[in-house]
Amino acid sequence: MKALIALEDGRIFQGRSFTGAGETTGEIVFNTSMTGYQEILTDPSYKGQIVTMTYPLIGNYGVNNEDEESVGIHLSGFVVREYEAQYSNWRARGGLEAYLSDRGILGLEQVDTRALTRHIRLAGAMRAVMSTRDLDPDSLIAKARASEGLQGADLASIVSIKEPYFWKDGSPAPCDEQVFDQFKEHTGWTEGSDFRIAVIDCGLKYNQLRLFTRRRACCLVFPADCQAGQILDMRPDGVFISNGPGDPAAVTHVISTVKELVGKVPVFGICLGHQILSLALGASTFKLKFGHRGGNQPVKDLDTGRIEITAQNHGFAVDEATLPSDVEITHINLNDNTVEGIRHRKLPAFSVQYHPENAPGPHDSEYLFDRFTSMMS
Repeated sequence: MKALIALEDGRIFQGRSFTGAGETTGEIVFNTSMTGYQEILTDPSYKGQIVTMTYPLIGNYGVNNEDEESVGIHLSGFVVREYEAQYSNWRARGGLEAYLSDRGILGLEQVDTRALTRHIRLAGAMRAVMSTRDLDPDSLIAKARASEGLQGADLASIVSIKEPYFWKDGSPAPCDEQVFDQFKEHTGWTEGSDFRIAVIDCGLKYNQLRLFTRRRACCLVFPADCQAGQILDMRPDGVFISNGPGDPAAVTHVISTVKELVGKVPVFGICLGHQILSLALGASTFKLKFGHRGGNQPVKDLDTGRIEITAQNHGFAVDEATLPSDVEITHINLNDNTVEGIRHRKLPAFSVQYHPENAPGPHDSEYLFDRFTSMMS
């Protein structure tokens, strides 16, 4: 089934749908990961985006239940060079085609993804529309230009949960007053844990909770619109701010909440959580030309000089020039020298721009979860 991709600058790319008919809009971006497409699909940070995979062959190991990082697929569309329908993997429970089409996600193949990626790399990420229903280039370009972009968009509130839950036995568990009391008093099923972490869900990935659990922490997950008083009332040992989609400066309610929490309890942020902590401490953020997305971004730890290969997924960054004097940079991106990590010089608060939870991606940065548990100790 023939399909077209139209970018707001007028560029047109051809392909074919492997998931059926459809039309969708979003900011078109590229991801350089060679594997991990299911984790990418279920990462809430991709809300509002059309993701182009630079690795040419996608779908060859199918999909399974274990690699889902949230409930559902969050991106707007998926673009690959070649879709492989004949998957082979002992963990597979189905194919990528059905996984996308059953959830109403348009997937295109036979697209010149090298040319598309190079165009984004030079011109920047931009609004786009992909369609099998409308094959008029002028009409599609007009639709792309009329669609909403990510700048100024609070998408974290859309992908966040609506009610708190506990992470128990590898999955979300509903809360009641008794469970809240057990968390607060460290009794009941929480007795086997060393730490109690309050998690602000701005679009988190499940592997972050899995890694905390391995470090003997129990996690109580709050919606993005929670209040600082609700969190402090639970008497947590630490607060974690998750990753998420959209413009960090637009998530004003979470920024206000974090301002109230810093200095009262140890704080750790990842990706959007890093940007939110930076904004709460007085810095500013800006939109990157084409963002960092993939599993091969080199980051330097300024304390040790060690180079980490990291997984990343963000389109905004913290403006180094706006960081206050009581905040220091701990990590930088070696490709463009953007800020990849900060910490407060006096208060127990730090964050990183990249994804140390490695789902998918390298495991180089998992030590940051140990750093947070040490801080809570």
